[in-house]
Amino acid sequence: MATDGDALGLYISIPFCRSKCTYCNFASGVYPAAEHARYVARVIGDLAGAGEWATKLGAALPRRVDTIYLGGGTPSLLAPELVTRLFAAMRAEFNVAPDAEITVECAPGQLAAGTLEALAAAGVTRVSLGVQSFIDREAAVSGRLHNRAVVLAEIERLRAAGITNLSVDLIAGLAGQTFDSWEESLAVLAACGLPHASVYMLEVDEDSRLGREVLAHGARYQAGLVPTDDAIAQMYSMAIERLASAGLDQYEISNFCRAGMESRHNLRYWRRRPYLGLGLDASSALWAVDGRLLRPTTTDDLGAYLEDRVPVEGTWLGIEQQHEEAWFLGLRLNAGVNVQAVEREFGTALVAPALTIVEKFVKTGLLVSDGNTVLLTERGRLLSNDVFQEFLDLNAANGSSLTVAASNNSVSV
Repeated sequence: MATDGDALGLYISIPFCRSKCTYCNFASGVYPAAEHARYVARVIGDLAGAGEWATKLGAALPRRVDTIYLGGGTPSLLAPELVTRLFAAMRAEFNVAPDAEITVECAPGQLAAGTLEALAAAGVTRVSLGVQSFIDREAAVSGRLHNRAVVLAEIERLRAAGITNLSVDLIAGLAGQTFDSWEESLAVLAACGLPHASVYMLEVDEDSRLGREVLAHGARYQAGLVPTDDAIAQMYSMAIERLASAGLDQYEISNFCRAGMESRHNLRYWRRRPYLGLGLDASSALWAVDGRLLRPTTTDDLGAYLEDRVPVEGTWLGIEQQHEEAWFLGLRLNAGVNVQAVEREFGTALVAPALTIVEKFVKTGLLVSDGNTVLLTERGRLLSNDVFQEFLDLNAANGSSLTVAASNNSVSV
């Protein structure tokens, strides 16, 4: 939970894309560039009103910010002047720490020279590149607009601009992907010498074009060439091994880094620290003085957001629900859950049923425990949703269980 003196993280959703990837189920899309300025103006208004909004809801809003994350969509599509205005507004409304980690998601080949200059001038320290595959045919089929040469050139451009804390996303399970092509993507990633990487496993659902096609046994988007679940799991295990050999150790289900190069902003989510999310379909986590946790989410309808038709409301989580979160978020990290720390925060009586679940999964080989630290095993990471759901159901009997969906190391399609 939040502690006195906690800093805040800022998350800004930028939902604009040049094309919609076949596997994507995020609240993003191809919108007219004319909407960009209107959208940024709305976010700036939200920044200015955040303090009053939090006060009305009874939530604490720390003024010191030590992580900022612009996600998408494709934030790198913003014009330089919009980047400058947005960061100026963040600094006008909050006290951004001099050593703040400031991350922006960028699509390779979609970062104009002026925008890169504006990002560097705004103090951006970290860039996450949505690569997904270094195999040109796989990237093209999934709707990406870059090829390998573009990605490698973009990495060098960013380094030349002084932004060296770089991360690359890869997806295991793209249509047409084979073990050999996956091995090649991992080898290219390793050769780049980056400090961070994220690897996600593809998972099928009805919220994307590819997912709907796979479920319907159709042929569009090469849906018939999506690898099997077993093959995807094997690719994920390969990634853990190959990236470790390249000096990128796993620290969270989907994330790998060199020593000390974890994503500080994302650690905030898993460690249950406060953050404010602004923009389309953005979530927040803010605490009240009485210990309750507020989790609001903005609308995913761009028109409604721009016209301010839907008020931002949230769910207050009590101690039981926060206890559930402490388990399923903490288990995402390779460091696991410290039982003594959880008992200090929530009390031994509340934690006792969770320890029964731990015993069950230790016996089945999905968890391991030394009596104080509880960790997912490698097999447990592959089946993490099954584990998380047990902790989410801890308080179902009294009607207080969380309604948020457990999330594993997958990209749903």
